[in-house]
Amino acid sequence: MNKFSYKIETERLVIRPFEKEDYSVWFTEYENRLPSQHKYDEGKIDMGICTKDWFMKLVENQQRLALEDKVYVFGVFRKADHTQLGAIDFSTLMRDEFQWARFGYTIHNQFWRNGYGQEAVKAAISLAFEKLNYHRIEAHINPDNIPSIKLAESVGMTFECIRKGFIYEFDEWTDNLIYFINSK
Repeated sequence: MNKFSYKIETERLVIRPFEKEDYSVWFTEYENRLPSQHKYDEGKIDMGICTKDWFMKLVENQQRLALEDKVYVFGVFRKADHTQLGAIDFSTLMRDEFQWARFGYTIHNQFWRNGYGQEAVKAAISLAFEKLNYHRIEAHINPDNIPSIKLAESVGMTFECIRKGFIYEFDEWTDNLIYFINSK
């Protein structure tokens, strides 16, 4: 099985790589986003460049990165109606004796407070350990991103440290909290 075809299902969700056929559901849910709810929520974004051809190239790039074992991007879809709820990504930091990755997660704000984030992240972590063969997964979280911290903790991730001046965003070097989980 190709790495870009891995998927996992939960009671309500399917977590799988994006396919070219996902364009309309992907575009619709980005268009339906609510205005930003807080600092770390993009809210509505300009979808002007997001043509079908643009999306096809995006999917091809995601497949190439997965085959190269660099980045894996998974769409989060609701089983009942194939609605695209968000995305989860894993970036390989190091293989060899480490088997280490960073991951990120997002649920479109119009679907918040339904438990989709927790359900999707739990399943994706399982997929990362069982199919992508990572041993350690880290989430790098801004110290004031309380929803992300709560989500990481709710799926069994452990706070490890603060990395000072770790990422350049908001026009400055910012700290990140490091949460991690290891395979069993």
